[in-house]
Amino acid sequence: MKQLIIFGLTLLIMSSDYETQKYEVVLKDNNFEIRYYPPAIKAKVLSENGSNNNFMKLFKYISGNNSNNEKIAMTTPVYLSNQDDTNAMEFVMPEKYDMQNISEPNDEKIKIYESKAGYYASVRFGGWGNRKKVKNYSNVLYDKLNKLDVKHIGSPYFVSYNSPYKVFNRRNEVMIKIEYKTNPQ
Repeated sequence: MKQLIIFGLTLLIMSSDYETQKYEVVLKDNNFEIRYYPPAIKAKVLSENGSNNNFMKLFKYISGNNSNNEKIAMTTPVYLSNQDDTNAMEFVMPEKYDMQNISEPNDEKIKIYESKAGYYASVRFGGWGNRKKVKNYSNVLYDKLNKLDVKHIGSPYFVSYNSPYKVFNRRNEVMIKIEYKTNPQ
């Protein structure tokens, strides 16, 4: 019984809420949203397809493998994309950071940058993300954008909001940059 309680507490701690990247919902229809995102500081790493060590590189960076040996809080979401023969993973940095006060990575493969403000469309889904689900929800996203006559820019991202230790009520999205005319204010 004691082991079960410890296991349950560990899952609870590992599934804790994290700071989430700010955005404003401009349009909502069930699991579809159009959002405005202000600029954010992100850490990005690229690798060839088949290599899956991007998470560990970024995790080491926020765990202190950086110019100030500083621990940086984990945030959500984590962005994943795949284009041609390259995988990309991005962590959003906590809102308190800007390009002047963020620690530089010791790993030269990690790039720190400030994302541009912009509009994105997303479709939310639960469970575990996999290639089949991402492809399916990407098609749902494209169909919805076509019906709204909204042009997308680039390829979709798979976006995950949960720790791998969270089993229930998982939040995932497929998201893509769009051209959108309405001002969020």
